[in-house]
Amino acid sequence: MKKHIPNAVTCCNLICGCIATYFAFQGNFIAATTFIVIGAVFDFFDGMTARLLKVDSPVGKELDSLADVITFGFAPSAMVFTVLGNTITGDGLEKLIPFVAFVMAAFSALRLAKFNLDERQTMGFIGLPTPANALFWTSLILAVADKQIPYMPWICIALLLLTSWLLISEIPMFALKFKTFAWQGNQLRYCFILISAILLILFRWTAFSIIIPLYILASLVAAKTKTGL
Repeated sequence: MKKHIPNAVTCCNLICGCIATYFAFQGNFIAATTFIVIGAVFDFFDGMTARLLKVDSPVGKELDSLADVITFGFAPSAMVFTVLGNTITGDGLEKLIPFVAFVMAAFSALRLAKFNLDERQTMGFIGLPTPANALFWTSLILAVADKQIPYMPWICIALLLLTSWLLISEIPMFALKFKTFAWQGNQLRYCFILISAILLILFRWTAFSIIIPLYILASLVAAKTKTGL
């Protein structure tokens, strides 16, 4: 019986992603974001549950990636699609532009497939993790969805292509995993957590549109100096 518990938690993540996608297409970005965040909580606990119960399995690993594709790939892509559909006017080829949003879903799937086969990503990541990418996009959309910003569709598409590339890039990025809780060797993680907490207090959920770029920048600096990874 206990071997099915982690997979049940993973399925809860997948269901949250499906619900988030529904709300994303409806233009209810707050509800969509809420279910993406709940899905991220389930995503955190499924692996922890599997380790605690000592029931890791190849099926669980594949199911986890499938759930992540929906919650952190397709759902945020649907949010971007809806935003682009609401801001782009015209009856010609312009109507096709919002479909560019689903490039992110495809690259998220590719990243997760690579992650399953890459043995280098035990204490860190190679490329931008899909949950971090999803947090960035949900936060950004909540911040700008109701604002009139010049050239916003084109800025959005440029950012979408950039983050899609970051998902499959070979850039080392640190994980919030601690071998020990000592300051030495964890300076980057502790500083990042502190700055993130301050930003969340100041800007609440929209802070992730700042936190994730800071995470990428910090990872680049750490990779350059060989610290914190």
